[in-house]
Amino acid sequence: MRKAQAKKLPLAPDGRFNDKQVTRFINNLMWDGKKSTAINIFYDAIDKITKTTGEDGYEIWKRALVNVTPAVEVRSRRIGGATFQIPAEVRADRKISLSMKWLIRYSRERNGRTMADKLSSEIMSAAKGEGAAYKKKEDTHRMAEANKAFSHFKI
Repeated sequence: MRKAQAKKLPLAPDGRFNDKQVTRFINNLMWDGKKSTAINIFYDAIDKITKTTGEDGYEIWKRALVNVTPAVEVRSRRIGGATFQIPAEVRADRKISLSMKWLIRYSRERNGRTMADKLSSEIMSAAKGEGAAYKKKEDTHRMAEANKAFSHFKI
C-alpha cells in the first residue's frame, strides 16, 4: 500500500513583485541549488524585456505564461495490447508547471549570450504567440485533437 501523499509546502512570495508564481518560476529555473543566481537571471530578463519593449516586463511574462499554458494533453494508456494516446484535461497545478518548464527549457535551447538574454527573448516571443514554447503548446493541442477518437477510453 502507498504511503500518504507529501504535503505541498507553501511558497514565499518573491521580493520584487510579491508574487508566489515568480518564486515558483525561479525555483524551476534554479540549477544546483543556486537560487540567488536564478533570481538574478529572472530579474535581469524582466529588466531586459522592459527596456526592449517599453512595457512592464512582469506583465509580459504573465502574458507569456498564459499563452504557453496547455488546456489538454495526451496520456498513454495500454488497452488490450495496444497503446493509445488519450486526450485528457490538464490539472490546474500541472498547467502552470508545464508552461513554466516549457518556457525555461526552450529558452535554454535558444542561442544567446547569457541565460537572461535567452529567457527574455523566449518570454517576448511567447507573449506574441511565437517561439518554441508556444509551438510546444500548439503541438500538444494538435496531438490531442488528432486522438480525439480515443477520448472514450478516459483515464
